[in-house]
Formats: sequence, structure tokens, C-alpha cells
Amino acid sequence: MNNTRVVDVVVIGAGQAGLAGAYHLRRTGFEPERDFVVLDHAPAPGGAWQFRWPSLTYGKVHGMHALPGMELTDADPARPSAEVIAEYFAAYERAFDLRVRRPVNVKAVREGEGGRLLVETSDGTWSTRAVINATGTWDRPFWPRYPGQETFRGRQLHTAQYPGPEEFAGLRVVVVGGGASGTQHLMELAPYAAATTWVTRRPPVFREGPFSEDVGRAAVALVEERVRQGLPPKSVVSVTGLPLNDAIRQAITDGVLDRQPMFDRITPTGVDWNDGRHVDADVILWATGFRAAIDHLAPLKLREPGGGIRVEGTRAVADPRVHLVGYGPSASTIGANRAGRAAVRDIRRLLAGEPVAV
Repeated sequence: MNNTRVVDVVVIGAGQAGLAGAYHLRRTGFEPERDFVVLDHAPAPGGAWQFRWPSLTYGKVHGMHALPGMELTDADPARPSAEVIAEYFAAYERAFDLRVRRPVNVKAVREGEGGRLLVETSDGTWSTRAVINATGTWDRPFWPRYPGQETFRGRQLHTAQYPGPEEFAGLRVVVVGGGASGTQHLMELAPYAAATTWVTRRPPVFREGPFSEDVGRAAVALVEERVRQGLPPKSVVSVTGLPLNDAIRQAITDGVLDRQPMFDRITPTGVDWNDGRHVDADVILWATGFRAAIDHLAPLKLREPGGGIRVEGTRAVADPRVHLVGYGPSASTIGANRAGRAAVRDIRRLLAGEPVAV
């Protein structure tokens, strides 16, 4: 324990949620490096945004909400979002002197002595009274398993590895997934690929009309109910459906967004359905989403039988020292900001020995 450093709060992750939490800690009197520390495994500022494909320009990003206390202004919509947001996050860290430590990999969070938690990392161990976990989902891409998957002679990749459309020129591509990433990939790929096929487990749901505050609140409430029950969170878009904008309408008219039911098996040369249909493919692109990156919390045994962590607000019900921000209903950028503020409010009460509101 001699080389263990002691703080009141450890923030794990420096994406939108982690920076929001760090901002509110700083704003309410916590000093970075003395009272709290921010640990980030990424090589540079920008959270998961820094890993997005170059063709995802800032103008294509939906609902990017500014971090608390500093607006993102005058961004060129034609620039890659990875560059724009990474620069913004870097400026934010400097402006509020958050002193993010990186790259630091958090290996485990476990019970310490005297009611404290131990955060074991690639840069040593931290003893803390509370943890703000803001590790997001980018590091846990979800790859479904299908019969014959290992026999496919072409290329398989996930959204997390998507390099942009040019790399698929002249190739036959099967895109799997009915979310925003799947539809974006298809619309980008179509002008380059020799052929595209879109498959999803369920028929996609397109949403007509504006995305009002009431619709947003209702969607978040449904996701929040899942985490209250200890179930793995679903994405907000799985509840709201996909916005039916002009680009989507045109892609439907052009036959690019012509959804097929999920195939039954993968063959060396493509995919098969039980009704005898076969599609030849050079590439299978899995736009199948992500799962929460929370394996480092496993020693605390926070998971419920349903597979998720039961959360009230941002607080893990099984351990009030642990707050999850950017998890479930707070996974949106605006939700992450609010969650960071709520987590710090509860942590201040916890550290002061005051009862935490339920």
C-alpha cells in the first residue's frame, strides 16, 4: 500500500461524461490531483470521438451537446468530427485545468480498507472514497455469433473498425444492423460498392416528425426503467426509432435501404437464408452496436441477475460509492452533462456523511 495514492474521487474515462463529472467536481471546490484524478486510457483527448471514421464529418453528427461551461463554436461542418471534437475536448481540459492522466488503463476496482475503494491501473493504484465511472461503450463492440461465421473467406469488421466508404470500392457488402450506424454506412457505401445488402433482426422503425422534448423524455424514461431493474441498457435510438429525413427517404427510394430479414448462416462466399436464398459477399460489416465497458467493476459484484447494474439516478444501488455516468439513460451527450452534475451532487453528500436522496 506504500505506493498507493489517495484521493476523494477517481473519474474513470475522459469522454463527454467524464469531463462533465470532472468539471462539476472542480466547480464545487475539488482540486485535481489533490482531491480527484481523471484517468483516461485513450492516447489523446477526444473520448471515443477520436476513433470515428474520417467521412463522419461534424455536419453529420446528430445531437452533439456542448460540455458544461464552454460552448463549441465556429466548427467547420465539413471537417471530420474526430478532429473537431478532439480539439474541443483538448481545449476544454486546458481551460478548466482538469489534468487528465493518459494513457492509463484501469484494470480493476475492488474493495479497499476503511470503506475505501482501490482502483488498480497501469499507472499504479489509487485509494478513493468514490468513483465516477464514465467508460462508455466504444471499447466493447458487440459481435453476434452466427453458424458458419468462421468459414467466411471475405472480410468481417465492426462499426468500431469502419475506415470510411472508399475502402469498399467494387466489393459486395452485407451490412448487419438497423440503427443509425448501419443506415449511415449503407448510404455512404452505396456509391462505391459493387452491391450492398441490408439485413436486420427486426424491421427498422422510422420516426416521422420532429424529435420533441416530450418524445426525448419518454424515450429516456424507458431506458432508465431498464437500468432501474438491473437490465443491460438499450440505446435511446432503439426506443425512438430512426429519423425519417430527406437523405433516408432518398435512400429508400433508391433501394439502398431495402431491408432484408436476418440471414440464417454464413458460408465461405456469403450468407444464406433457410428459404434457399443466397447472397454473395466480399465483406460483412457488423453495425450491431456496443455494450457498456464495465468489466473492471466486476470485483465489486454490482451486476444483477438480469445482467446489468441497477442504477438510481447515477448511483449503483449495490454500492453508493460508485456512480455510472454516460450509462443507459445518460448515454447521450446532453444526458452525460446532467449525469455528471447529479453524480457530483450525490458524492458531495456521501463524503460529508449526509443521507443521499433516493
